[in-house]
Amino acid sequence: MNAYEKIAKILRTDKDNIRILEEKMEKATGKKGVMEKIVEENNAMIKSRCNILKICENPAAKNIYDNLVKKVEADNEAVHKFLGFPKANVSSDWGRILETTKSIIKPAKGLFLKKEKALEFLKNEPPEKVIKALGYRDVDELIKNEDFFEIFSSLRFVQGSEWLNSKFFPQYETLIAADFEEREIMTVALSKKWGDLAQEFILKKHHNISHLKELGLIYIIPIELNISAETLRNFVLILHYFNEVNFYSNLFRKFSKNSETFAQNFISLLRGDVPDERLAKSDKSQWLIIQRYLAKDDQYDWRLFEPHINPEALHWERAERMLTLISRELKGFPIDLSFWIELNWVGDYYKTDAGLEVLVSFNLVDAAMDLVKKKEMTKYLYHHQESLWNKIFIEYFGEEKMQEIVEENIIRGYFEI
Repeated sequence: MNAYEKIAKILRTDKDNIRILEEKMEKATGKKGVMEKIVEENNAMIKSRCNILKICENPAAKNIYDNLVKKVEADNEAVHKFLGFPKANVSSDWGRILETTKSIIKPAKGLFLKKEKALEFLKNEPPEKVIKALGYRDVDELIKNEDFFEIFSSLRFVQGSEWLNSKFFPQYETLIAADFEEREIMTVALSKKWGDLAQEFILKKHHNISHLKELGLIYIIPIELNISAETLRNFVLILHYFNEVNFYSNLFRKFSKNSETFAQNFISLLRGDVPDERLAKSDKSQWLIIQRYLAKDDQYDWRLFEPHINPEALHWERAERMLTLISRELKGFPIDLSFWIELNWVGDYYKTDAGLEVLVSFNLVDAAMDLVKKKEMTKYLYHHQESLWNKIFIEYFGEEKMQEIVEENIIRGYFEI
């Protein structure tokens, strides 16, 4: 099996897609042997990690999988202890961790919706479910007695997406650049009462941390999921959201320079729009820009098998680099988490006990999410596969160029080279 066939198999796409992609990218850049380089690096990364895990003599699917899961659990135990055994349902515990993390990474200021404009929207479309759940008479009483950022956070998990999309978000069509301001990213550990109202939301999301791009807000809902490796997963997710919020803030700033298209572009970013029609054939290399994980909804979505860049996968990559940096810089941190760095795109097929070949991902998020799903092997692979598409592009142009191209073309949803 040659390199492009190997990569095609991992990505579940037609081998001719990768062969043609390689030919076009070689023509555009002059770089040869990129697919071979990726396969060689993949093999080397797997070998080095299997050596660390002491499983090179038996690289069977279940053995690799079980040892990756054990590694996640062991690292989680060390992180959990170092952080003072935080409980996910105790707001003060995670409020402290949010502030500590923020003080270490020192995120840049961003362009976010002004508080007074957000309050105006809230009064225009009162969140009746939130008002009723907390026992208030009206929206004015709600605003008077509750924290602004906690109210806005609750819209996602109390009011629900149907209300947001049909009632609340249409107000954003009136936004102009003057409705935004430069300020720091906010972090909030919600008070306990919100945890009681978020049970259904948490069951669907499988995590109790979320964010609001438009407000530059990262928040934690105080509820314990009783899932293995919960602390490590939450810690990495916080770092991921810092990267994601910063990424979109830069786009808000970029698009604010054009008043005619600002509102529609802003809304498109919040929706995470992706192309829904196939591109016309071209002699150039064509790449889609996919802002979200389509495989969550449909693992056979046609767009997953076309060349594409996924900014989400890049946010995770940077989060794990931050995690390694923090583990080295925090005084007294018990372990070096560099085992996981640059593994997002690494994986391969291995035999099961029954002799079948299954794809095993070395991606930290995939391994942690497998624990969420009670160790259903091969259930979570999409983080790894999306990262591999990014890796292919980065090998030709570099990460900085990839981000530049994404920022230029994210609204259109594709580009050609």
